[in-house]
Amino acid sequence: MKPAKAMTIRLSEEQADALETVATVENQPVSEVIRAAIAEHVVRRSQDPHFQSSLRDRIRRAERLLGK
Repeated sequence: MKPAKAMTIRLSEEQADALETVATVENQPVSEVIRAAIAEHVVRRSQDPHFQSSLRDRIRRAERLLGK
């Protein structure tokens, strides 16, 4: 398993308050709530046909730049 990568995000005060409330109610660290939300978002996007199409287009463009 790769080591964890530290990242910084900026939230509005309202977002931070909402996030802290969710974490408190769920008795979870804020970082765990964020990781769970990211994982859920990635799964939803990876199952989205429009996202898949856009991803394929981006891969094709990158391959052309690489001369493949």
